[in-house]
Amino acid sequence: MIRRTASTALALLVLAGSSPAFATNGMNLEGYGAKSQAMGGTGMAYDTGNSAAMNNPATLGFYKEGTSELGFGIRGLHPKVKGEYGPYTDYSRSTAFYMPSISYIRRDGAISWGTAMFSQGGMGADYGDDSPLFAAGSSWNGVANVPLSGKTNRSEVGVGRVMFPIAWKVSEDTTIGASVDFVWASMDMQMDLDGAHFRRFTQGDGGTVSGSMYDSLGGYMMGGAISDINYARFDFSNDSHLIGRAVGYGTGFKIGLTQKLSKTVTIGGSYHSQTAMTDLESGNATLSFFGAGPAFANGPIPLSGKVKVRNFEWPATFAAGIAITPNEKLLITGDVKYIEWSSVMDKFSMSFTADDSVSNGDFRGKSIDVEMFQKWKNQTIWSIGVQYKPTRKLALRGGASFSMEPVPDLYTNPLFPATIKNHYTCGFGYQLNDVSSVAAAFSWAPRVTDTNGDGMVISHSQTNWALNYMHKL
Repeated sequence: MIRRTASTALALLVLAGSSPAFATNGMNLEGYGAKSQAMGGTGMAYDTGNSAAMNNPATLGFYKEGTSELGFGIRGLHPKVKGEYGPYTDYSRSTAFYMPSISYIRRDGAISWGTAMFSQGGMGADYGDDSPLFAAGSSWNGVANVPLSGKTNRSEVGVGRVMFPIAWKVSEDTTIGASVDFVWASMDMQMDLDGAHFRRFTQGDGGTVSGSMYDSLGGYMMGGAISDINYARFDFSNDSHLIGRAVGYGTGFKIGLTQKLSKTVTIGGSYHSQTAMTDLESGNATLSFFGAGPAFANGPIPLSGKVKVRNFEWPATFAAGIAITPNEKLLITGDVKYIEWSSVMDKFSMSFTADDSVSNGDFRGKSIDVEMFQKWKNQTIWSIGVQYKPTRKLALRGGASFSMEPVPDLYTNPLFPATIKNHYTCGFGYQLNDVSSVAAAFSWAPRVTDTNGDGMVISHSQTNWALNYMHKL
């Protein structure tokens, strides 16, 4: 029975997929699992159930011996992103995302083990066709208000994990844990880059541009075939709600510890490694140029080819926490996390290689490499949580978390609004019967407003919720 249940759980992990997650601590979710989310995202030193696979695998040692649980979850994220530039205002159409989770955990003797699938996080926005924010820009030669493509400007990044945690209860007071994680990341992007920004990147201002395709563009401009560039448009996207067009895979690991100091105080900590990912790739991408000159006599030049998002990784995270149980009804928790965004989000690197299609003309087989500076800062997050049990079956929960946004104002991009700072959370857990329980959580992230280096004002607020069902086997 146990083997059959574990096999079923693994199959469901595959079916659950990896819905994009629009997160609120940079690209991380504020908490994993309804219990942790309701308690401010804490989870280092107390029992968060199967969500320990994402939080601290050592807390799986809180399971009772001989217990096994199958967990199902659904999470809803509802961001509200607005961009303002001069007299123009537009809202992102990406306002609702739903992410499943599934897990199976068992304890045999001193060992707890299992598997789980969670969405890790992500970010993005969608401004649709004919957005006033992206209607016009400046050309390579500085001509103001040249029209851009008029098409959707959109981004969507999603990261998911299948994890295989194990915990060893070394003694009555000490547990160590670890997890080996299979990680996948996907991305959609539809972005107009006006000629002025494109030129600035070639000069090392805000980014870089290089490659054989860029050299060919320079030849066209020197020869007079191109006298100006209005925009370059990168486009790789699909209609899937589970995974983006460009996909990469990799691994990561976690280690954790819990230590009971007294009958009422437990401490814990974990280290989540930086991932080791392949490039995110898609063989179905386009790069278009448009501007002035004979080369554009028939309209934009669309090139088909392959895109790679290079060096995309999830950062290392250090976390520590404390749990205090003054009595059997009350639990007070506190965590601090340190996320090393600067190691992985210094710049966004992308390359496009034109395929051998005849329609690509002189650009066949040529590549262009574009980097956009991000300069994210490392992020420290302080979280607090409380649980009160008025009855044996009901647990009431609340909490909050506080941090500084990792994205410098100068580089805040309306397509990558990872700017949320604080969260206020609440929720409950309820024991339905001897084998089944449910938990729910709600969190509110107040609006954060930034003005980037172009003078665009970007604001972002968010409401999130989670619902979990646990069944003992």
